[in-house]
Amino acid sequence: MVSVDRPTGTLDVRQVARAHRAIEPLHSHVYFAPENEEHLTAAGLQPGRMCYFAGRAAAMGPVGPGVVTATFYNFSPALIARHIPRAWTLASPAEVLAARLTAARASFTRLLGGPEEAAAPEVGELAGLLREACSVLTPEGRPLYAAHADLDWPEAPLAQLWHAATLLREYRGDGHLTALLRADLSGLEALISHTATGRGFTEQFARIGRGYSEEEWTAGCAALADRGLLDDAGLTAEGQDLRDRMETETDVLSADPWLYLGPERTARVIELGRAFSARIVANGAFPSGTFAGR
Repeated sequence: MVSVDRPTGTLDVRQVARAHRAIEPLHSHVYFAPENEEHLTAAGLQPGRMCYFAGRAAAMGPVGPGVVTATFYNFSPALIARHIPRAWTLASPAEVLAARLTAARASFTRLLGGPEEAAAPEVGELAGLLREACSVLTPEGRPLYAAHADLDWPEAPLAQLWHAATLLREYRGDGHLTALLRADLSGLEALISHTATGRGFTEQFARIGRGYSEEEWTAGCAALADRGLLDDAGLTAEGQDLRDRMETETDVLSADPWLYLGPERTARVIELGRAFSARIVANGAFPSGTFAGR
C-alpha cells in the first residue's frame, strides 16, 4: 500500500453518509446474488452461510472463528463456528477469493442490465473516482479493510468498481466497530439497536440471518432496556441519541476518502452511485422483506 499524506479540508459530514449509502449496495449485492453461491460452491464450499463467512473473511487467510467473530461483530459466534474454520478444509482462501470476484462480476453485470450497460463510460468514471478515494486509506486499526487492501486491483473497470466499493465499505465498517465498542454495545445489542432505528434489516431477517434464537434476542432486548436504551415502543430518546452519535462518529472516522476527493467530486460519486444502486435494486438485488420499509 502506498503511503500518502492524510487529507485535510472541510466536508459536510452528511455528505460522507450520503456517499456511503450511495455506493454500499454496489458491494453488498453480492451477498444476496445466486452467482455468489454458484461460484463459491463450485470452488468447494457448502451452500448457505459458509459462502458468506468464507467469502468475506478469505482476504484475512485461513483464520479461525474468533477472528471472524471479532471483525464481523454482530453475528452469533455459534453460527460462525459451524462454518469456520471448516470452510478452509474445503477450499483455500485464494480459491474462495477468485470465485468471489468472478461472482461479483457476473452478478453486477446482470443487475446493471447486461454487458453493454456494465461497460458504460460511467462505470469507468465511478471506478476511477473510488480508486482515487481509496488511495488515502490507511490500515491502522482497520483489519478487515487492510486484508482486502493487500489484494491486487482487478483490471476491468466493473471489477475495479466492486473492489473499490468493498474497500470503502470495510474501511467504514472497521471504524464503526470502534464506535460500537465506545458505546459498550455487544454484537447482539448493536444489531438489535440498529434494527430498532427502522433503517436496517427487518427484525426477523436480522435475528435469523445473524443466527440468534428468540431467547437470545429477548435477553439482548432486556439488556438494552436495563440501560434505558430500549422499551416496548422501540428505542428510547437516550437510545436514539446513542445511535445518532455512533453514526456521526462513524462518518467522521470514514471521512478521509471524501475529504481527499473534495465536495464536487464526492457529489459526483453520490450521483453516479445512486443511479447504479437504484438500477440494481430495481433489478432485484435484494430480496423483499430484507430491509425495513422495502
